[in-house]
Amino acid sequence: MAKCFALMGWSLPVIESMQKLGKPYVVVSFPDFAPYAAEHNIPFVPYQLDEWSDTSNSLDLVEKLKPYNADVAVPLYEETVEWAGALNSIYRNDPRVLNRAFLFRNKAIMKRKALIGGLRVGLFEEVYSKDGVKAFMKRLNEANLQLQGEEDSWVHIKPFASAGTVGHRLLKSMAQIDEECEDSDFPCLAESHLPGREFSCEAFIHKGKIRFLNITEYVKLGYSNFIPEGNYLETKRELIHKQVQKMVDIFGIEFGMVHPEWFLTENDELNFGETACRIPGGHILELCSKSYEFDALAAFVVSHDPNATEEELDAIFPPKGFKPKYYHGNVMIYPHKRQFSKLEIPEELNNDPYFIEHSLVPPYEGQKISGDRGGFGNHFGTINFKGEDPDRMTELLKHYQKVDFYV
Repeated sequence: MAKCFALMGWSLPVIESMQKLGKPYVVVSFPDFAPYAAEHNIPFVPYQLDEWSDTSNSLDLVEKLKPYNADVAVPLYEETVEWAGALNSIYRNDPRVLNRAFLFRNKAIMKRKALIGGLRVGLFEEVYSKDGVKAFMKRLNEANLQLQGEEDSWVHIKPFASAGTVGHRLLKSMAQIDEECEDSDFPCLAESHLPGREFSCEAFIHKGKIRFLNITEYVKLGYSNFIPEGNYLETKRELIHKQVQKMVDIFGIEFGMVHPEWFLTENDELNFGETACRIPGGHILELCSKSYEFDALAAFVVSHDPNATEEELDAIFPPKGFKPKYYHGNVMIYPHKRQFSKLEIPEELNNDPYFIEHSLVPPYEGQKISGDRGGFGNHFGTINFKGEDPDRMTELLKHYQKVDFYV
């Protein structure tokens, strides 16, 4: 087992999981968290993780972590992936670990590596201006044999290194490029629209092999999901497992957890969207913990440890062949209006047998939503459900993402 895990980023749930597990750890995060850490006896190293400089670099950080005997770094959030990669390159004496971290953080590099390895990906290109996006859309139209008067081929643009849907735009026409794109969007990755049913996986990797695979059913990306997967995706589990392992082999992933997103077509072909190697959004690992009855956050940390034994892994992961008894799902709630005054919880929600709890926060007086919202914006809380029927779960999540709780 690792001498000490360096947790890169601040997450109270992960800290609590490590305390329950009884494993040594140290948190590396911004100095703002130092008073809380001191008050609650949390081992802590304050560090400016938002810059690389002579006074803020991995060699300097290694020295600061030596008193804690840290030998495994774990990225909790997107912005700490390079830091963990740099530290683990030093701890393992393997520079390719850092190269893989850069691959995770640059979607263009990621797509090229996937393409070289034989994964199905769409057409993609780095673009630097509106004209670049228009030229890319024009080439897509030509490749799709579009006739004059037909709608343009859809184009997605996204930042190279942002998490989730932040900065993501779906452009369906040349006119929309002029209307919606801003100079601040560039440079970025442009890619063709991928067909198929979108879902994600959470694959815990140890020594290059999948130790545990979760499949998350997306009801609506960025809004709602549930675990385990529904009836249809369950029939494709063997296919999905094989494809995820192929991705792991192509990218040379040895330890940790990957969070790839895929598109399953009607012909049982899997198109690769992208992948990450940190805690996913949407409370996915929380849902995974509930359904599979284990601590997914602790497992996420331990899977980064090259020295973890099979016995230690067996103790933390669900037994092989474990079948969840219940589906756990949630819907993240976003206000439908820019200005609202109160929170209203429908009585039908309180009376539904699948409803567990919610974390919706009442607004302050005259609260408004600003026009500048990254991705889907910040949700105001989550509604959690638990039940035995995935189809009923789907219906509930679809319904409540349309309900306006803030009026």
